[in-house]
Amino acid sequence: MKNKIRKIETISEFHKIRGIPSPLHPLVSLVDYGATKIFPEHIGEHWIFDFYSIGVKRNVGKVRYGQQKYDFDQGLMSFIAPGQILSIESNTKANLKPSGWLLLIHPDYLWNSSVLKTIKQYDFFDYSINEALFMSEKEEGVIEGVFQNIKQEIENNIDNFSQNIIIAQIELLLNYAQRFYQRQFITRKKISHHKLNEVEALLDNYFNSEAIVDNGLPTVQYVANSLNMSSGYLSSLLKSLTGQTTQQHIHVKLIEKAKEKLSTTDLSVGEIAYELGFEHSQSFSKLFKTKTNLSPLEFRASFN
Repeated sequence: MKNKIRKIETISEFHKIRGIPSPLHPLVSLVDYGATKIFPEHIGEHWIFDFYSIGVKRNVGKVRYGQQKYDFDQGLMSFIAPGQILSIESNTKANLKPSGWLLLIHPDYLWNSSVLKTIKQYDFFDYSINEALFMSEKEEGVIEGVFQNIKQEIENNIDNFSQNIIIAQIELLLNYAQRFYQRQFITRKKISHHKLNEVEALLDNYFNSEAIVDNGLPTVQYVANSLNMSSGYLSSLLKSLTGQTTQQHIHVKLIEKAKEKLSTTDLSVGEIAYELGFEHSQSFSKLFKTKTNLSPLEFRASFN
């Protein structure tokens, strides 16, 4: 049945469903993506993995990740965390053969390691598929080298050092990805600055409309959705440009509007808090003092 959700709990099950031999290790596997198959009965299904998936792939057709879709005709690196939804459609460009690598890591493999403690801190596991990492040929070569190191360890006879070496390579892989994403924000600066301008315009419009009274402060998710981006990617992009996350940008805009009202109107602090979407004036006053080191009344007095 099409569009059903299939939960894939083990890496062995993934190997089976993609028509490749069983993994050499049940909790970690490096898959040659060119050897995988997409059987007709699985096209259109939605899959949820119980393990991490890190891929460098080319020519794999249309991939839907959550509500986003991307055409992987270029070499891109993508990251999928356990519990996220993925579905793959048939490759409409039949003359192009899929290629690349797919690293599958069950969380149990990382148990009691430094990576288990840090892997959730890598924002790119929350990025949508259309925010994948575009790599240069040199960068792709670096990632390929790390994958080959992992492949060699998996294929060698397992000993007391194997797991630590593989986990060290996984950590290296994640750190390279972090570096390359920062480079991507810089090299795509024109697009990035355009998004920054869109954020500023969006927040200006929101704070100048009735929406703030009706709905309260804009959320990070609201801003991200309005710009057709994931919240994690947007915050990472803004932080690379300005040093501030989306939440911090919202607060900056809020304080700007608060200062404007405090300095140009006779509205009470409670009335200003209400107009800025706060149900309780105490919450507004506390945030204002945290951001300015002055209470709203102290600011008004110092301004006058």
